[in-house]
Amino acid sequence: MGCIAAARGRGEGLEEFQMRPLGLLLVYILSVFAGGALAAPPVYWLVQALAPASPLAGNPFHRFVERALLAFALLGIWPLLRTLGADSWSAVGLVAPAGQKSRLAGGFLLGFGSLAVLAGLALAWHAREFNANLTATGLGMNILAAAGTATVVAGIEELLFRGVIFGALRRVFSWRGALLLSSMIYAIVHFLQKPQLQGPVTWLSGLELLPQMLRGFGEWPLLIPGFFNLTLVGLWLGLAYQRTGNLYFSFGLHGGWVFWLRIQDQLTRPTAGASVRWFGSGKMIDGWAALLVLGLAGVLLLWRLPAKSGEDAVG
Repeated sequence: MGCIAAARGRGEGLEEFQMRPLGLLLVYILSVFAGGALAAPPVYWLVQALAPASPLAGNPFHRFVERALLAFALLGIWPLLRTLGADSWSAVGLVAPAGQKSRLAGGFLLGFGSLAVLAGLALAWHAREFNANLTATGLGMNILAAAGTATVVAGIEELLFRGVIFGALRRVFSWRGALLLSSMIYAIVHFLQKPQLQGPVTWLSGLELLPQMLRGFGEWPLLIPGFFNLTLVGLWLGLAYQRTGNLYFSFGLHGGWVFWLRIQDQLTRPTAGASVRWFGSGKMIDGWAALLVLGLAGVLLLWRLPAKSGEDAVG
């Protein structure tokens, strides 16, 4: 009987240990949204007081909420990792860059190339047209800006969504379940709307905007397939991390997508009367054509990064 009780105790202890990352992750997420929403109003007032004529002060209040949420998310990463027992950055996919150039470049080419195909389809079906007013100088500046944005966005989001969130969920669920759940969280965050605050900014204005930011989930034409597309993006990025053991291919893939999305707004313009259902609302990524191209990109990723031996046991 003593052995049975001891075994039962060990099993309960193991279950409690496995569920601990999930609880910590939930606390982290709630802290990010609550902290960011409460911090946004004083930051807004501070900017208005110190630099009322600056471009930053002219931003709508929801931009302050978004930036505050991001700041809290970044500030909380290292404490969360330490609490989860991560003793180095390699635990979240950040290994030494030596020997990782091919993965970084391969991911970028796949991301850039897949959305270039999507842009070509949009041009062929007259959903978009070339921007006749674009100059060589303007194109050069846009390329530099797009490269910077792609680097920052890919770095932050891969560390947060794949390294931290996917990594934490793998400690609780199977890696496939963790991959799906983390990808849906990724899609939800990117599907948040940008509501305009009605009235003056108060201490509770950030909290008031949070439910309004979820209004996009009531717009079915954009939710389907837009939410599916973003979830699929998260699946491919997470799968790349799972199969390579680090974030470099995911960095490149994500960066290639972001880079193309940034420059395509300058290279082309939406055509009046274009099919929103097939080619999205101007983002390219929220139409059915994007779902087909992302599916093809996934096939190429599976070919480029075949499953490792004993993958079911990994994570």
